[in-house]
Amino acid sequence: MSMTGQVAEAPSDMAAATGLLTVGVEEEFLLVDPHTGAAVPAVDLVMEQVPAELRGQVEREFQTSQIEIGSPPGLELSSIRHSLGVLRRALSEAAERAGVRLLAIGTGPVDGPVPPVVDKPRFDRMVERFRLLVPGPGNNGMHVHVGVPDPDTGVQVLNHVRPWLPMLHAMTTNSPFSRGEDTGYASWRSVEWERWPSVAPTPFLESHEHYQRLIRQLISSGVMLDEGMLYWYARLSAKYPTVELRIGDVCPSVDDAVLVAALVRALVATAMADVEAGRPALQTDHHLLVGAHWRAAHDGLEGEAVDVTNGELRPAWELLDRFVERMRPALEQHGDWAEVTDLLGGLRRQGSGAARQRAVFERTGRLTDVVQDVARQTRG
Repeated sequence: MSMTGQVAEAPSDMAAATGLLTVGVEEEFLLVDPHTGAAVPAVDLVMEQVPAELRGQVEREFQTSQIEIGSPPGLELSSIRHSLGVLRRALSEAAERAGVRLLAIGTGPVDGPVPPVVDKPRFDRMVERFRLLVPGPGNNGMHVHVGVPDPDTGVQVLNHVRPWLPMLHAMTTNSPFSRGEDTGYASWRSVEWERWPSVAPTPFLESHEHYQRLIRQLISSGVMLDEGMLYWYARLSAKYPTVELRIGDVCPSVDDAVLVAALVRALVATAMADVEAGRPALQTDHHLLVGAHWRAAHDGLEGEAVDVTNGELRPAWELLDRFVERMRPALEQHGDWAEVTDLLGGLRRQGSGAARQRAVFERTGRLTDVVQDVARQTRG
């Protein structure tokens, strides 16, 4: 829910000078008991173990079983890969020194007591107003920030990217288990997250003023306490010159996260090119988008997905291949095409995070083995 300070100091002049867009990543993780796999309220213990030089890139999250990192923004995927690798390894080691394990997982698979919310006045107000909407072990997402030159351009970008976010949603599904059972969904985090009243596909926006007016109205209606609770799947950052896409479960591995970051940046770059060329955004019906996101959360990459251009169901991988091909010019412009092609091959072989978890459980029948495998992928 929160935002680390490192991600989004994305300097828009960098993009202006090079024609390339900066990208930064936030990742939320779950802290669990190493023996049972149940979520534990250990964030303070882990924070004490984080190396001093990295503490500016690590934050507490909403619940005491969660912890968050943020990569500095960069132009090169290699810098994102390096930052996430360093932070994940350091945080995994800090968690182990604190007697727990770090999991890059959408929500906790093992049943157990609900960890308390972090002691913070804003969080206290959220709990007081929204009561039992607070989820179980903790919901962990991945947020990708891409630099944009100004808010007006950013709003137009939001209009252009909104129809394609269900595809990214399907790619990042990584929470099939909850309370000791297979939920039947690839992303149970998505189902729990949608309890909050401000979680939704981004509406089609007339202007930046329209965007700001909606925020004011949502706050005055009581749906949100403040702008930080605008949980649309894509939004403008309230603090930094970025568009923030926040649809997916946290990815199990650094490879998965780098792939998603590259595709998000390419999607934003493609949207900006369409805006500059005067090409209109696809005005997909809101309810079709809701249905497409539900299907993405349910099926992940291993089932079917909604083609938002006509409302028909197609194999998810078929639509993903078409999506990536559409992004190819932007991927080539940023020098990312070869790496994305390689990472997509790995994703095709391994399956989504949800598929990997289910494969481990099918082999062993133990969720503790699933937890151990996710911990291994998290650390890298």
